[in-house]
Amino acid sequence: MNYSSPHRFHIPVMGLAYTVDSPIKVARFGISSVISIVEDRLIEMMRSHYYQTANLPYQPIAIHEEDYRAKRIADYLNLVNVIVQEQVEKLKTAAFEKGSEIIKYFEMLPEDSALKQLYRQMMKMSDQPEKEKIESYLRSQIVPGTIDVNIMTKVDRETFTKEGTLVEDGSDAVAALRGFVKSNLSNSSVIFSAGMNPRLYNYLEHCKELDANEEGVFTKKVVVKVSDYRSALIQGKYLAKKGIWVSEFRIESGLNCGGHAFATEGYLLGPILEEFKNKKQELTDSLFEIYNAAQQKKNNRSFDTAPAIVYSVQGGIGTHEEDEFLHTQYGIESTGWGTPFLLVPEATTVDDETLQLLCAAKENDVVLSNNSPLGVRFHYLKGTSSAKEKAARISKGNPGSPCTEKHLAFNTEFTKEPICTASKKYQKLKLEQLQSLELPKHEYEKQVQEVLDKECLCVGLSNSAALNYQQTFVKKLEAVTICPGPNIANFSKVVSLQTMTDHIYGRENIMENKSRPHMFIAELNLYMNYLREQLADSAAIEQDAKKKKYITSFCNNLREGIQYYRNLKGVAIGGREEFDAALQATEDELNGLLC
Repeated sequence: MNYSSPHRFHIPVMGLAYTVDSPIKVARFGISSVISIVEDRLIEMMRSHYYQTANLPYQPIAIHEEDYRAKRIADYLNLVNVIVQEQVEKLKTAAFEKGSEIIKYFEMLPEDSALKQLYRQMMKMSDQPEKEKIESYLRSQIVPGTIDVNIMTKVDRETFTKEGTLVEDGSDAVAALRGFVKSNLSNSSVIFSAGMNPRLYNYLEHCKELDANEEGVFTKKVVVKVSDYRSALIQGKYLAKKGIWVSEFRIESGLNCGGHAFATEGYLLGPILEEFKNKKQELTDSLFEIYNAAQQKKNNRSFDTAPAIVYSVQGGIGTHEEDEFLHTQYGIESTGWGTPFLLVPEATTVDDETLQLLCAAKENDVVLSNNSPLGVRFHYLKGTSSAKEKAARISKGNPGSPCTEKHLAFNTEFTKEPICTASKKYQKLKLEQLQSLELPKHEYEKQVQEVLDKECLCVGLSNSAALNYQQTFVKKLEAVTICPGPNIANFSKVVSLQTMTDHIYGRENIMENKSRPHMFIAELNLYMNYLREQLADSAAIEQDAKKKKYITSFCNNLREGIQYYRNLKGVAIGGREEFDAALQATEDELNGLLC
C-alpha cells in the first residue's frame, strides 16, 4: 500500500465476493481495498461481467488451458487496473461543480489533509486565473487507492493432471501468487493471511517481480497479516532469508474480526500494538541484516538503508475516536475498516437479501462457529440462505454440500483423495462411522453436531456477486454465507461511501448503539467468552497437563492485558468510567475462575 495515499484507512479483504471488485468501486477516490484471489471460478465470472461492462471483447480462459488459474487471476487484475486508470483519468478532467466525482474525491479526504485545505481555499476564490492554476495542481495530485490482493495461505490444495500427475507449482495458493506477480499492477501488495506456508513462501524466492529496484523501491510488495509480534518476527525472518522484504505487517485482532478467527493465547490487541510500537526499530534492524545478506547472495547487491515497514491494524474499529487513537498512540499508518463497509453498496458487493440481514443483525446473531471446513473458528451470521439450505438438507436426511470447487478438500480420513468435511461424501462416511462406535448419547450428539456444522464456503462466500450481477456461479447453487465481525451489531443501515468516510473521519456519526463498549473492551469480552468455552469441560482440563498449562497462560495474559489498559491514557474518550468498570468486572470474574 502507498501510504502517501490520501486516506488513512483501507478496506480489508472480506469473504470471496464481498470485495472482489471493490477497487473498481473505490480506488478512483484514493481508497485502497483488497481482492481475494483464491476462487478462480469467481474471478472468471467477474472477468466475463466486467469485460462486457467495459465494452471489451471477453475471451474465456478454460480449465483445460495450462496454468489457467494463474492466467485468470492475472487477466482479471489487469482488467481491474485498466478500468481504474480510465476512471481516474475521467475524474481528473471533471468540473469542480456540485455532484461531480472530483468534488467527491476531495470532500472525502481527512480534515487535516493539506490537499483538502487547498481545495477548500480554491472553492472560495474569485480570482479566476489563480483559481484555475490551483485547480490544475489539485488535479495533478489525484492518485488512486491501491489494488491489493489476499491469499489465505492455508488454502493451498494440490492440483493434478487428468492422468493423476502432480502439477509442479500448481497448488491453489502458489498459482494465485503467480497470477498476481504476472499481472501489470504496480504499487500493489499481496497480503498473506492465516499463518506461514513454507511451500508458498519458498516460491516467493523465484518471483523477481517482488524485488526492489536499484533505488530500493518495490512495485509489488509483500504484506503479512499477523495477530502478534512473535508471528511477525518469525515470518519476517523466514521471508528475509529468501530475499523477500515484508513491506507491511497488518495486525489483526485475534477474535474481534470477521471471517476466520485465530485466537491468541489471551494476548489483547492493545498490548500487542504496544510491543510493535516499542520494537519497530529492533524488528527492522533484525530483518534488514538477514535480508541484505540474502540479497547479496541472490542478486549480488545490498542496500545501505532498510526499506520501510508499515504497520496497520484492523479488527472491531467502530468510531472516529478509536481510529484516531490507534494512529496517535501506536503510530499506525492505516486502519482497516471491514465489517461496516458491508453496508456500503458503493464499496462492496452484497446481495439485497443478505444486506437486509446485516442491517438487522444484533449481537447474538454473529457467532464464533465451527462451520469452516478448515477446522478454524469462523465468525458467522445466522439466518443466511446458506444456513437455511444446510438445515433443509439435514432435515431431509441428506446432509452435506455438493463439492464443486474443492479448495478446502484436505481430509483423508476415509479416502485416498482429499475431500472436504462440508461435502456430502465426507459427512455420509463420518456419520456412518459415528453410528458404529456406540458412543454415549451426549458424546455422540456432540460429534454429530460438529460434522453437521461444516458448511461449503467456496460457493457460499462467492454467490453474492453472482446474485448482484445476475450471473451463474455454480448451477442450482445460489445460497449465500457471510462472515461479518461482531462489530456489525453496531451498524444498522445502508449508507453511502461518503457517509461512511465521514463517519471514519469524525464528520458524522452513524452508529446507533450509543452504549457500545470500546473496541478494546469488546475484544476482551470476546476473549472471556472464548475462555468460558474452553473451561466448560473442567474434568478434561484437569486430566490434560498441556491444556491446563494453556488455560493458566491464557488467564495470566488476560490479567496483564487488563492492567495495561488500566494504565493506558487517552483511551475511551467520554467513557473512561465505563471502560475501567468493564476492566474491573472482567478481572473479578477471572479471579473467580479455576485459572
